Amino acid sequence: MEFYNVEYFLKRKNEMEEIFNTIKPDLQELADYFLPRSVRFIAKNTRKPIVKSKKILDSTPLIALRNFSSGMMSGATSPTNRWFKTSFSNINLANNYYLKKWCAKQEELTRQILNSSNFYQCLSEIYKQLGVFGFCAVSVEPDYENVVNFKVLPIGSYYYAKNSKGRIDTFCRVYMESAKNIAELYGENCPEEIAKAAENNPLKQYELLHFVEKNKYYREKRLCSKYAEYVSVVILPAKNTFLSVKGFSKFPYVVFEGAYNSDCDYPQDSPGINALADVKQLMTMVKEYAKAVKKIVCPTYKGPASLKNKKLADIPGAYIEEDENGRGISPVYEVNPKVLELKQEKDELKDAIKEHFYNDLFAMILSTSQRGRTATEVNELKEEKMVLLSPLLEQIHNALRQVLYWIYDEEIRVGILEPLKEEYQNNRINIEFVSSLAQAQKVANISSIERFTTFVSNIANSIDPILKSKLNGEKIIEDYANFANIDPTQIVSAQELEKIKIQNQNTQNQMQQLQNVKEGSQIIQNMGGVDSYGADLLERFGII
Repeated sequence: MEFYNVEYFLKRKNEMEEIFNTIKPDLQELADYFLPRSVRFIAKNTRKPIVKSKKILDSTPLIALRNFSSGMMSGATSPTNRWFKTSFSNINLANNYYLKKWCAKQEELTRQILNSSNFYQCLSEIYKQLGVFGFCAVSVEPDYENVVNFKVLPIGSYYYAKNSKGRIDTFCRVYMESAKNIAELYGENCPEEIAKAAENNPLKQYELLHFVEKNKYYREKRLCSKYAEYVSVVILPAKNTFLSVKGFSKFPYVVFEGAYNSDCDYPQDSPGINALADVKQLMTMVKEYAKAVKKIVCPTYKGPASLKNKKLADIPGAYIEEDENGRGISPVYEVNPKVLELKQEKDELKDAIKEHFYNDLFAMILSTSQRGRTATEVNELKEEKMVLLSPLLEQIHNALRQVLYWIYDEEIRVGILEPLKEEYQNNRINIEFVSSLAQAQKVANISSIERFTTFVSNIANSIDPILKSKLNGEKIIEDYANFANIDPTQIVSAQELEKIKIQNQNTQNQMQQLQNVKEGSQIIQNMGGVDSYGADLLERFGII
């Protein structure tokens, strides 16, 4: 692409790296206490041996993070549950039965794509990085076999920047790739050195730079890739040359952020950041607690020189001989640390760390049922906790929405999605999240519908049955189904319901006519005698 050169992207990379370096020490400290193997600030450390952090003296931070990842996985994006649904934002089409069925098919196709890809395998690491560092980046790539493929990138191996609206539109990734893979991916663009290495030393690693940003030469109606919305280049820094230059209509990276701040490129708030002070204090207390226990169990002893080679028996009641002056072995100093108080403070810190990672919310039903609380109290506590989780959950939904839109566009591009009817093709789908955590935020809406309908029914039964007509039953059912995440195919469409109403009305009219004829025949028989027939009498009266 003649519009760009290698020096431009290397300069942009250095600018972004300089900004990232301001938060690098904080990220390293978080990694030391939570995820020592999830950072890579140097690309060549790909094959670095497993890092063992000497700062982790207690497993509580690891357990809290594991519970957070598992809770978010099962509560927000469980592969066994329907955690998202699609609809159309046009309110005039909200109850269109054809569109509801089409959306149900599109949802099922997307779920099959997610299940067949590595999406759910990546989610656990995504939630861990998000919980600790406040952000996580995922590469989204087209895949011939599974439609889409995901890669979770190590913290420190990439930088990103936002536009004036606070949206991420620039991404720079530094990574290592083998000579064999480079030759397969970039073919003729590979330098001769890498081509030879692919044959003689295929596992030899080379540093690559992938840079994506908004294309300065973007033209909406131009089909050529160099005028696409985003420019994507792969550079071999060692040779200062392009390996690939492409144009993308979709941004190939999705960044999960735990907090939103349009003035900062990187989030400055996360459960890990908030819990770090408690974690560091816990590690200090673990040391002090161990010292206190050691002084009690294994104190330093003093005694006469004649008993120097005597061993202190570990057997209770064992006898140690005294010297001629009656002197024996005794502790140098006696301590009586408040071990129980130290343990209690340590346990309180552990609970605080787990609370930072919302472990109390994810285990709410188990922890509250053990205390004998009622179901109503449990629901109220869950709603209170959901208020605390809502900001983070909304940020996660924003990133997941980008993933689902990316898949939707890919479904259309490869032609595996049934196209909409022509009159609906100008409408864009809307993605709504209906996981158990998302549903917990809607519990108040469902409860209010139930309370309202019960109230109206009671009032109507007590005062005037006509008051039941104040309820719009069809609208109540539609709203309840939306809030409760009911499959639209389980509900009869408005058009079908109208046909049923007309059919029922016709049936009632026919039954009423038959009843009227029956009553008329009885009257005529009574007037003309038991031997008279209705037709005969009607003829007598000149009716027929």
